[in-house]
Amino acid sequence: MTKLVFLVEEPSMADLLNELLPRLFPSLLFQCVPHEGKSDLEKSIPRKLRAWREPGVRFMVMRDQNGGDCRQVKAKLTERCRQGGRTDALVRVVCRELEAWYIGDEEALTQAFPDTAKQIRHELRKSQFRDPDSVDQPAKALSGFIPEFRKRSGARSLGRYLSRENHSCSYQIFLAGVERLLSENAPKACA
Repeated sequence: MTKLVFLVEEPSMADLLNELLPRLFPSLLFQCVPHEGKSDLEKSIPRKLRAWREPGVRFMVMRDQNGGDCRQVKAKLTERCRQGGRTDALVRVVCRELEAWYIGDEEALTQAFPDTAKQIRHELRKSQFRDPDSVDQPAKALSGFIPEFRKRSGARSLGRYLSRENHSCSYQIFLAGVERLLSENAPKACA
């Protein structure tokens, strides 16, 4: 079976994936390699991809969009992968921040933060949260109505509850990317 390696921008992304992926993809072999921000990630991509010697490994590079232009961010990361000798690495830009994925799954938020479930439901019904990927500063928004929300512990908690039924388009594209990498490496059926 093919192993997927996720090169991610920050430890909270790794925390989320370490909880989420075994639930949604039980047979997936994977490893998360967290970085200390986007600069660290971008600098290390070519070096890590060139140095990785494990056969059959596939790579996904993940970074928050933050204030950048999504296409430009993706193009820059794709170029860094090419510099590392990997044209098959998949790049995923999380729109705008990882926390937008949480806003896209009301049920997961209420399960992870049951003491504020009523407030969460009330806030997420506001028009500004209808499109989770367009929320400006989703982490700050979550902290505004979930006082106990913290990036790392929130990522671990929400990784236990996020489902496939999520309103974040960015999250759906991420899941489709994982499925694509897995299907590209699935054994071919005999004719």
